[in-house]
Amino acid sequence: MNKQNGPLGHFQPSSVSDSKPSRIRVVHVVYSFATGGMEKGICTTIKTGSGDFEHIILCLTSSGEMANQLPEGTPVISMGKKPGNSGRFILKLSKTLKQLKPDVIHTRNWSGVDGILAARLAGIGSVVHGEHGWGMDDPYGRKKKRRIIRRIADFGVREYTCVSRQMEGWLQNYIEVRKPITQIYNGIDTEKFRPPEPGEKKMLRQKLSLPEDVPIIGIVARLDPIKNHKCLLDAFAKVSTRRKDIQLLIVGDGPERAKMEAMAEGRVTFLGNRADTHLIYRVLDCFVLPSNNEGISNTILEAMASGIPVIASNVGGTPELVKDSQDGMLFEVGNAGDLSGKMQRCLDQPERMQAYVSNALKKVQTHYSNTNMVRSYEGIWRNVSPAVIMS
Repeated sequence: MNKQNGPLGHFQPSSVSDSKPSRIRVVHVVYSFATGGMEKGICTTIKTGSGDFEHIILCLTSSGEMANQLPEGTPVISMGKKPGNSGRFILKLSKTLKQLKPDVIHTRNWSGVDGILAARLAGIGSVVHGEHGWGMDDPYGRKKKRRIIRRIADFGVREYTCVSRQMEGWLQNYIEVRKPITQIYNGIDTEKFRPPEPGEKKMLRQKLSLPEDVPIIGIVARLDPIKNHKCLLDAFAKVSTRRKDIQLLIVGDGPERAKMEAMAEGRVTFLGNRADTHLIYRVLDCFVLPSNNEGISNTILEAMASGIPVIASNVGGTPELVKDSQDGMLFEVGNAGDLSGKMQRCLDQPERMQAYVSNALKKVQTHYSNTNMVRSYEGIWRNVSPAVIMS
């Protein structure tokens, strides 16, 4: 069985072998497999994890670009769910899960509740549910109806994972789940994401047709309202009135792209989705993430590992990564004036920024390794799986 490369999966659940190998089969239930930090983390875990596990990606809607980053042979199944809630779809999903014969089902975020309910109907009790972040339909996870449904779904969950201490507190104190919670930080490949070698920044700028001698500010994030690119564009416009020699790179794609392109003024370049973001970071002089809310941002960790000063909104799990005026700078969410001031400071105070970069590099290399992340997830899957694997 080969992984699909297009927008839709072509795998039939019935094609999964009935004779299960002596490995733990993990079915990851996700909304889609488009570009994002959660999807990147799943890819990393599958690529670098133990041979004791086999993985299947089950997309409720369609697949996406990140499927191409999975190891060859990883099944990706797309269910084609339409907008809205449907009991018929839950039944269809339940039947599919039965056919896949998982040892563990790992659902994610709000859309993963469908997977929890379907697993319950299928009589599968080894369900792990992960929380990675929110969208603009519920940016702070406070919708009353969703809270009630999450509490009901708690009966079908064995254990929870979440990416920040802030989210752990939300699960415990607001949702009031009654099952174990393990907080697991995202991991970063510090060999891939690293500071540029001498002369490398100039060479990469030439390759990307970027000016060699101007400060470049950048963001790597999907163009979604939750990321608040508008705040960055407003702040950049303010800084541009004082600094005519700066440029802004916007890496990523999404529903807000046309709107943001129409708003952009001055030297703003939209690069779309890129497979070489590890190289893009190395041309930047400052990284900004102005999100309205975050779980734990992979892109902040990638920027820190790449030796770039980081400015981010003071929301969600971000303060767990960035200590203001120690290894980066935080600004008031949605405050373009505050952000523009921090951007100006980043450009005007290179020595102070270098101290932040040094502290950030040490932090990432010590606390945010891929090894720790993968080991933590695999430990949970072993714990909830009815299969016993002797390593």
